[in-house]
Amino acid sequence: MNISRSYLYRIIKPLKDRLVILGAGGHARVLLDILSDTPGFVVHAVLDPCKMLWCTNLCDVPIRGGDELLPDLIKEGVTHFVIGLGSVGNPCLRRRLFELGLLYGLVPVNLIHPTAACSSNVHIGDGVQLLALSVINTGAILGKNVIVNTGAIVEHDCMLNDYVHVGPGATLGGSVHVGEGTHIGLGASILQDIKIGRNSIVGAGAVVVDDVPHDVVVVGVPARILRHRGRAGENDK
Repeated sequence: MNISRSYLYRIIKPLKDRLVILGAGGHARVLLDILSDTPGFVVHAVLDPCKMLWCTNLCDVPIRGGDELLPDLIKEGVTHFVIGLGSVGNPCLRRRLFELGLLYGLVPVNLIHPTAACSSNVHIGDGVQLLALSVINTGAILGKNVIVNTGAIVEHDCMLNDYVHVGPGATLGGSVHVGEGTHIGLGASILQDIKIGRNSIVGAGAVVVDDVPHDVVVVGVPARILRHRGRAGENDK
């Protein structure tokens, strides 16, 4: 009796890949909502450094403990991960968790909400999260571990470097360039062709009409520099 390799693969391969969410909280709950409509994955566990959360559940998924449990979860069959933290202007922890997942050989998952509108002519890096009603238009480039949050608009030919977070309702005009680790606040507007440096913050509701340098916080209408930041935002409160 001859059995094809593809038949054996269907028998041996698990129906769903197991993944872990690194970081608990509100953003993780949003991702769990997306994952409930994402075929091919089952959420095995959530990890978070806060001991108060250990042995509790997040939307019926157990919070098993801290990051030190990753080797145990891998032995239990976990192969993929997502980052369950947003960033309010400081991407350091998201970056560390992303690099930790890669260090253990886990595969980052791209999460795209069913209502997100993303052109087929867009380059998306690993671990990107496109939340409900977000719009990413043709020619845009999104680096790894980028968040385009609820209702945000990224117009044609924009470039978002690694670890950028575009907050809910923010709008980026055409050909905007956003540097690594920068946070675009809720409801902010960036005019077309603007360049925003790395590790900067555009405050909520700001209207950016001029280029923004590295390592600053800009606020207001039109946006002006409020203060300078420490490297990678480690001095921000």
